[in-house]
Amino acid sequence: MNFIDKVKKFEPKIIENRRYLHQNPELSGQEFETQKYIIKQLDELNIPYEKVGTTSLVGYIKGGKAGKTVALRADIDALPIIEQSGASYSSKKEGLMHACGHDGHTAMLLGAARMLKEVKDELPGDIKLLFQEGEENFTGAQKVIEDGGMDGVDAVFGMHGMPIDVGFYDIEPGYRMAGCDTIHVKFEGVSGHGSTPHLAKDTVLPAAEFVTQLNAMITKFVDSQSPLVLTVGKFDAGTKANIISKYAKLDISMRYLHEETRKAIHEKIHNLAKGLAIIYDIKIDVEIEESTISMNNDEKIAEIANKSAEKIFGPNKNVHGPIMMGSEDMPYYFQKAPGAYALVGYFNKEKNNIYFPHNEKFNIDENYMKLGAALHAQFAWDYLNENS
Repeated sequence: MNFIDKVKKFEPKIIENRRYLHQNPELSGQEFETQKYIIKQLDELNIPYEKVGTTSLVGYIKGGKAGKTVALRADIDALPIIEQSGASYSSKKEGLMHACGHDGHTAMLLGAARMLKEVKDELPGDIKLLFQEGEENFTGAQKVIEDGGMDGVDAVFGMHGMPIDVGFYDIEPGYRMAGCDTIHVKFEGVSGHGSTPHLAKDTVLPAAEFVTQLNAMITKFVDSQSPLVLTVGKFDAGTKANIISKYAKLDISMRYLHEETRKAIHEKIHNLAKGLAIIYDIKIDVEIEESTISMNNDEKIAEIANKSAEKIFGPNKNVHGPIMMGSEDMPYYFQKAPGAYALVGYFNKEKNNIYFPHNEKFNIDENYMKLGAALHAQFAWDYLNENS
């Protein structure tokens, strides 16, 4: 069965769903009206569902034959961005915008649900539809899992729209996206007059040295084949030019692929803090906020997904793109079942659909959504039939 033919009659509804959601964005963990809208769509389809987490949903499509269970996931939250896309269906909520395309992801999964509901009696297994809150702050996936959303699931699949040409996609086995930690380093010394630094305990110099040593860590303590990005995004210190700063604070973003690299750098950062605290006779505290883990596509599931994509997109449409150092909370699902994550192209220069997610002018070529919806359904069908 090829779902690219089935999706055509549902495309207007997919676009309608997406535009409604685009006009009514909600932040992570606050997607209450979004949840109600999705429930309305599922009720119209007579698809049973369960509320999980704070605003997430799990829909259930039971196949006509016994078999395995596959989960399909879409994220539903928006961002605190003032929209400047110029779309006729722009956000009605000042300062809130679907600037990451989650409105499209949700609409595509609803489109897949419509197609799969039509063929449910032929399905050799069951499907879970995961409509997940809080991807942007990496909280939603774990809530869905904690409330049983992944119980009994044998494979999981998700996707994200990216600035790849419409009609193309990226599905690869192995590491595809980075894990992300935020590291907070606080320095406390003794304030004093700028003319007598020896009577005080400065925090600016050790904080600056800390930043310098971070860059050395990448070259000296990390395998060159293991990507790592350390970004000091915030450096706060001092109040006035002639006052020795008692306090300083660094906020550091860390992106990584391999868990051993992550652990090694965590240890080195703690050791660096201890060493500088002794040298400068100050107090340094390190707090590591673990945000999300790296994404590693299962080889077998990625192979099935790629074959499914070839049925929808045609041959030679896999762009085989590089590993991204951006992050997602999708890999938490991969801890419960093998899975794969696809990047699907929404880029169309003629329509000015050219912006990377999180830009105030972000918008998608809506022609891509029928392909994403069909890919969701095709993967579920192919996985269940291959494993029946």
